[in-house]
Amino acid sequence: MNSRVELMTSARQFCTFYLDRLLFGVESQKIQEVVTYRALRPVPLAPPVVSGLMNLRGQVVVALELRRQLELPERPSDMAPVCLVVHAASGTVCLLADEVGNVVEVEDATFEPSPETLSPRLRSVILGVHKLEHQLMHVLDTDRACEVQAVSPGESNEA
Repeated sequence: MNSRVELMTSARQFCTFYLDRLLFGVESQKIQEVVTYRALRPVPLAPPVVSGLMNLRGQVVVALELRRQLELPERPSDMAPVCLVVHAASGTVCLLADEVGNVVEVEDATFEPSPETLSPRLRSVILGVHKLEHQLMHVLDTDRACEVQAVSPGESNEA
């Protein structure tokens, strides 16, 4: 009976999403909700990763462009992002992604360190990967992904 309980507790649920064809996962308990993209209020002099502010039922939430945060190519102009509202150390944040996937349950045994082939920036916000049947799921460290660096003189949030 104890071994059965251990097997049940070794599985974790992740909400998955895509960025530039890469599959990412965030632990389900860190996701507040997934909402459709809505107009954002610009933030003057904000770092490029800050896309703007979103009104989420009276709560002002910072929206971060994950592609910029992870140094991935810009999203095609004809592709509207989706908003993953997450709980991070810095508070509630909207992470802009390309597409939402499914909720998947994975065993701890499938977890591995981040591959050496990933870019240093990507590796810095990835806790590791889970090998799924057809691809790798990159486990996002939401606290690190939501960190915003100060703007250097001459930079702005204009892309």
